[in-house]
Amino acid sequence: MDIVKGKVAIVTGGSRGIGRAIAQKLYNEGARVIIGDIMDANLDEGQSAQKKGASLAYMRLDVSDGNNIKEMIQQVVNEYGRLDILVNNAGIMFERLMEDTSEADWDCMMNINVKGVFLCSKHAVKPMRESGGGAIVNIGSIEGIANNPEHTAYATSKGAVHALTRAIAVDEGTRSKIRCNSVCPGWINTELNEAYFDQLKYPEEGKKAIEKLHPAGRMGTPEDIANMVCWLASEEAGFVTGQEFVVDGGRMARPTLADFGSMEKSDAI
Repeated sequence: MDIVKGKVAIVTGGSRGIGRAIAQKLYNEGARVIIGDIMDANLDEGQSAQKKGASLAYMRLDVSDGNNIKEMIQQVVNEYGRLDILVNNAGIMFERLMEDTSEADWDCMMNINVKGVFLCSKHAVKPMRESGGGAIVNIGSIEGIANNPEHTAYATSKGAVHALTRAIAVDEGTRSKIRCNSVCPGWINTELNEAYFDQLKYPEEGKKAIEKLHPAGRMGTPEDIANMVCWLASEEAGFVTGQEFVVDGGRMARPTLADFGSMEKSDAI
């Protein structure tokens, strides 16, 4: 189908998980993709080579370092001649009560999850405008809409990403012909979530309990998110900007309810 054929795209945090699936999807759809990540992307020879006009490459990027961001985007423009798509995927998450969250913890979360999105977008605007416009897709979270316990810093950072998405869409739409949207994943079956389940006392039971919360009957895959991101980055979404797209298998549509069928009589006391 090649809906982003010939486009030049940067995917931050694209070495693994959701970011890697996004990079692969854009590549499969004909884009020249640059993974920007602090971790090595481990590309094989076939992916690094040109394939029907598409390519997949890696450049080191620390999204908390403004100079590194500016230099990396300039390198992309120098090597590829343009920039059309930016996917701000890089981020971190930790679980901590607000009173146990240090100032350093808070600053680290905001530097990567919020300032990184701001700086990457800021430095991408000019080359995108010079290329005739483009699309920025930010990876938010359902936790920017509703919170899980002990996620004060993370949820705040994702709420800020959603607000920044709207601001970019408003400021750069008419001025630069840049669209900006955010994708809000729910429970996605990544290495990070697998590690979470592994540390539970009953990992398989925990996974099944999470799956039951989804009307879709399963957790999401990185490819589910990649499909939405690729569409938003394409001209098929040319009239779509400033929006939050929840991709969560219906999780947010279903209020949490106690499982009365499995509740012991003593549990209700």
